[in-house]
Parts: sequence; structure tokens; C-alpha cells
Amino acid sequence: MFANREIVTGLDIGTSQITAIIAEVGASNLPHLLGIGQAKSRGVRKGEVVDSDLTTEDVRLALTEAEQMADEEIRSVYLGVSGGHVRGFINTGTHPVVSSDRDITEDDVRDVVRNAKAVNLPNDHHVIHVVRQHFSVDGQTGIQNPIGLLGAKIDVDLHVVHGQANRLQNSIRVVKNLRVDVEDVVFTGLASVLAVLNSQQKELGTLVLDFGGGTLEYAVCCHGLVKHSGVLPVGGDHISNDLAYGLKVPLGRAEQLKINHGSALGGDHFRGQTVKVPDRITLPDKTINREHLGRIMSLRVSEALKLVEAELLEAGCLDLVRSGVVVTGGGARIRDILGLAEHVFGVPASVGGATNVNGPKSVLEQPEFAVGIGLAKFGVFELLKQRDRQTHQRGFRRTLKHLLKIG
Repeated sequence: MFANREIVTGLDIGTSQITAIIAEVGASNLPHLLGIGQAKSRGVRKGEVVDSDLTTEDVRLALTEAEQMADEEIRSVYLGVSGGHVRGFINTGTHPVVSSDRDITEDDVRDVVRNAKAVNLPNDHHVIHVVRQHFSVDGQTGIQNPIGLLGAKIDVDLHVVHGQANRLQNSIRVVKNLRVDVEDVVFTGLASVLAVLNSQQKELGTLVLDFGGGTLEYAVCCHGLVKHSGVLPVGGDHISNDLAYGLKVPLGRAEQLKINHGSALGGDHFRGQTVKVPDRITLPDKTINREHLGRIMSLRVSEALKLVEAELLEAGCLDLVRSGVVVTGGGARIRDILGLAEHVFGVPASVGGATNVNGPKSVLEQPEFAVGIGLAKFGVFELLKQRDRQTHQRGFRRTLKHLLKIG
């Protein structure tokens, strides 16, 4: 171990796999990956823990593998959370400027943000993130810093991400069963944004789709801010289930067909093609109509993308997606999914790899690692913020000591 390392760990408890990524604050304050651990996920459905014992065992395997690679002991993690109960919405706060000169002060900004944070949620829900948007003053929108401006009323929008508290606690309890602390919980859709988008994409307007095994998380970034996010309880496992039912093959065989012979754009370009797959040992091979295979896949993936489109339209965010769509997660490997995304959203689509992170290229470019890398990146940024606060406090104490002539 290296005593001076500033270490963080991101833990993604996914439907298909568990991923643990250890990182440190590297050169130019960029995250540097030190260790990666993976384990097959057996106790998670649709992004949520359904078997605590199995999930605890799988998490232990992933953490141990990451520890051995990094030669570090994991004491705490930044934990990714997801599931159909996680929701994102905009809440607006309003504050009248009561000073006689109508000069907006820091107190006015604090008051309007506090008002916006007064979110009316069900009693059993917990706020995961609050992302501040731009301010508006007397109807003038797009203001980043209103302090010093004149106005009678100031407004601010907050993007609030929340989830059902007990369902969030199920994942936290799994980690604590291993005597590991949870530094913070992070919505996996926002972790993907943090991992794969560069500053230009965040500014111009980009939709991130994290297509996992059991969920499809989405987030829209524009003007450098997360404008909307959410979760759909549909993922790659649902495609495999549809194929197993429609093609009358075992689930494992359906998964292989999806990966090796499927397409998200339908089966027209496979017309007349067949593929033979082994059935039971005592029976002859089964012949699969590839056009039928593609049609089943296309219907399911298209349905998921159109649901995202409908939610963005309802939230008033669809027009913000001008730069393109970035697809990540294991579903990014589905053949022709980029072409289907371009057709649905009308903008270019690409597979998302990690940006502004140092580490093995083979890891950074794999879309399955995006959430884990984003979680580790979140942790590194938290470390840097703590360091800045400590530096500020030390500077304040030195200044105070000089003013008071102590010592």
C-alpha cells in the first residue's frame, strides 16, 4: 500500500454484473484508475436488490478483486443506486427581494435556493441529488449569478432526484454487511453522464442512455447542467426474455442469439437468412429465422427508446438534445442500436467511453464500465472539494492569526 494515496471506490450493483473501481487523485487532479473488480450479479432485478445474501457474496467478490489489483483495502464506497422508484423532476423556488434598493445579495440567493429545496415528497422518499439550474430575475432567464443585479423577484429551478428510502437502504445494507462504509449514494444515470460526456457535449445538449441489464437510465445535459433524468425498468434482460419466448429457445441461448445474430433495426436486411443453434443434446440443431429474431429485438428496443422520447417531450427537454445521443452500458453493444437511436431522436448517436480519466484504455473504452468509472470520478471530485475547503480554512486561520498577532 502507498500511504499518501487519496483513494476512492465506486461500486455499481447492477442487474447483470457488480463492478468495483478504485481510483486516486492523479496528475492534473484527474482520476487515475488503480483497480477494477467484477462479479456476475445474481441477486438483483431491474436495478434493485431482491436477494441480499447472494448480492452480498457477489459484491464481496468484486471488491476483493479490485483490492488485489490496486493493492489497497477498501474501507468505503460511493454507491450507485437505480430502480423504477427513482424519479427526477424540476422544482422551482421563488423569493421576493425586499431590500429598499432592490439589490440582490447572497442572502437572497440562499433564501431562493432554500425555498426550492422545500420539496413536497411522499414521507417514504429520500432526496438523492439536488442540481441547481440557472436563475431568473423578474422574468429574465439564463442568469448564472444574480448577485449584484437589481430586481424585485428572483427564481431558481432545482433538478431533484429522489427514490423510495427503504429500497435505497437495501443496497446500502448489502455494503454495510461487509463492514464497508457508504460515503454517498449516487444515481447511476448521473454517474454515466459524469463518466462519458465532455464539456462541449454538456454545453450543446446531449442525451445519455445507459442501457443496462434490467434498467434504462437516461439524462439530458444542456448548458453545462443536468436538465432531466429518469429510469425505465427495461433493459437487455427483457430483450433476451422476449427472444426466448418468441423463438422458443432457452434463456441462455436467447442471450447468445441477441449478442451474435440480433439487430435493433429489425430483420429486413436478414430476409431469408437462418442460423442454427444447438438445442438439447438428444435433439437436432434448431434453425432460427434471423428476420424474426431481428423483428423481436427491434420492437423491444424501439419501444424503450420511444418511452424515453415521450418522457423528454413531457418534461420539455426533447428540443435540448441537439448535440447527439451517447449510449453506454452493456446494451450499447447491441448491433445497430446507434442507428435506431438516430432514427428515434433525429440526432447523431455514439457509444460512450470514459473521458478525462487516466487508466487502461481497454477499460475506459468499454461501455459496461461507465457507471463504475463515473462513481469513482464523483468520489475524486468530492475529495478535491474537501481539499479546497481545508485549504480555505487553513488560509483563514493563518489570516486570523496574523490579524490577532497570536503566536
